[in-house]
Amino acid sequence: MNVRLHPHAAARLIERGATEAEVVSAVETGEKFSAKFGRTGFRRNFAYNGQWRGRHYATKQVEAIAVEDGRGWLVITMLVKFF
Repeated sequence: MNVRLHPHAAARLIERGATEAEVVSAVETGEKFSAKFGRTGFRRNFAYNGQWRGRHYATKQVEAIAVEDGRGWLVITMLVKFF
């Protein structure tokens, strides 16, 4: 499966605490759901057991919002939740 990141999504990786590999993994193996504007969302939980902004979290959830084009999935944006 071909998964590409839009420049907006790529620029947000570090500030939101995800890696490109995690976003690609979410699209390839995560839970698929409907998103706004006819887009598709993908969600996957990762074991984290680390600190993010001064607090300890056990799990990191990566959500990728993407559109399918003729070449595969283009990730428009992504969100990260820690819990």
